[in-house]
Amino acid sequence: MVTETYVPLFHEILEQVHKAKTKDEKVAILKRYNSAGLRWFLRAAFDPDVEWLLPKGSVPFIANDAPDGTEHTRLHREYRALDNFISLLGVIAKPALSQTRRETLFIQLLEGLSAGEADLLVQAKDRKLSRVYKGLSVPVCKEAFNWNDNFMLST
Repeated sequence: MVTETYVPLFHEILEQVHKAKTKDEKVAILKRYNSAGLRWFLRAAFDPDVEWLLPKGSVPFIANDAPDGTEHTRLHREYRALDNFISLLGVIAKPALSQTRRETLFIQLLEGLSAGEADLLVQAKDRKLSRVYKGLSVPVCKEAFNWNDNFMLST
C-alpha cells in the first residue's frame, strides 16, 4: 500500500474541491486532507462568530515568487498565527497587539506564504472563498468535519 506523503497547500486542496462534481466528492476531499490547520482556517473563513480585525480589501504586500512548496511557511503550519488577526464571539484572541502591529504581522505572514496561499488567506479574511471556490460552503465543511452549527465537533 502506498502512503501519500505530500500534503497539498490549502489552495491546492480547495482547487480540488472546486473541480469536484458532486457534494459527496467535495466532502471526501476535505475529509482526506482533514487537519487542525485546515479546520481552523475554514472556520475562520466561514464562522460568523469569527471577526477578522483587519481592513477589508487588498493588502499591500510583496507576493512571494518562490514556486509552490519551496517557500518558508505554509498555512498548515502557520494557522495558529491566525489568532493574531481575529476575535471569536467578540473576544480578541491577542488583545495586547496594536492594530499597526497586527497589520504588520499579517503582511509578514502573507509575504512568507506562496502567492496562492497568500491570495487564499486574503480571500478568507474578506469572506470570499465561496465565490472563488465553487461548491466550498458551510454545509460542505460541516459535513466533512462533523461540525455543528457552532463550528464545533458534533457529539
